[in-house]
Amino acid sequence: MKFSRIYVNREEMFSLGVEETSGQFYVSFPVSSGFVDYAEYYAIDADMFERFHHDLASALEFVNRCRRREMDELLMQKPGSNRGSAI
Repeated sequence: MKFSRIYVNREEMFSLGVEETSGQFYVSFPVSSGFVDYAEYYAIDADMFERFHHDLASALEFVNRCRRREMDELLMQKPGSNRGSAI
């Protein structure tokens, strides 16, 4: 998978982008397992992408649900057994 960031919010530590092979939009944020830092990617549709790009409050609501692992069904890459926690 090749993830290309389109929008980065450094203050809230998340990004929006598109996976180039599939054209799937995503939201991502950094995660740390204590051994390695990585990003988790959650699939979103084009409407969500546009809304999140222009509405920070809406984006943060979704990102925080993902950070609490409430949206795991949207994970684009399933984590291993030593899953990290959102940074």
